[in-house]
Amino acid sequence: MELNPAEKVKPYKENESGKKQQVAQMFDNISHRYDFLNHFLSLGIDIRWRNKAVSLLKPFAPKKILDIATGTGDFAIACMKLQPNKIVGIDISNGMLSMGREKLKKKALAEKIELLHGDSEKINFKDAEFDAVTVAFGVRNFENLEKGLTEMCRVLKPGGAAAILEFSKPKMFPLKQLYQFYFLKILPGLGKKISADASAYTYLPESVQAFPDGDDMVKIIKSCGFHEVKVYSLTGGIASIYLSIKR
Repeated sequence: MELNPAEKVKPYKENESGKKQQVAQMFDNISHRYDFLNHFLSLGIDIRWRNKAVSLLKPFAPKKILDIATGTGDFAIACMKLQPNKIVGIDISNGMLSMGREKLKKKALAEKIELLHGDSEKINFKDAEFDAVTVAFGVRNFENLEKGLTEMCRVLKPGGAAAILEFSKPKMFPLKQLYQFYFLKILPGLGKKISADASAYTYLPESVQAFPDGDDMVKIIKSCGFHEVKVYSLTGGIASIYLSIKR
């Protein structure tokens, strides 16, 4: 299958290793500053976006949740509002997982939330094991988007839902122009100064620009086994939630 444009975008252009390896390296490099940068560069809006995604899962009353590309566990922690019995988070970056485990200890959530090293495109759980699956700003980093989405559908119980939160591209003037200026001109410089990894914050806007959104993303999600997909546009289209339901 031919790669979609986003799968060709890698953090370190001079490096010949695959996207998955580069993404893991990138997040290991910025893990110590990731939480601060995430909230600072988004002006804290990312917290509201996660809370919105959590609210959309409430009608499904999930008791066991899988958080893919969990990073330092922010989405997993937000999902505690759903009062599940268990949340498992997986990520390919050991650096991010280490930071996340420390965070869970401080919040006394280590018994409820388990963070494991895992590949989103080869999830180490059996079919139909989870009531809900979540992923925030992670599908854009998949080496193979369709493979990752198909795995999400596989481990989800029939009638369960996946909440996929990802950046999208605003279409309306002047937000589109302001967004592009910030993403392409301001964010890379700020990210470089704070994280000391320039590639991480040039990769971010490049991957967002190349990534499918809206109807294009819906078609891909449905082709991977989901029966119904509802799209919720956030903050003028800067991000979107794809609530994807398995028959």
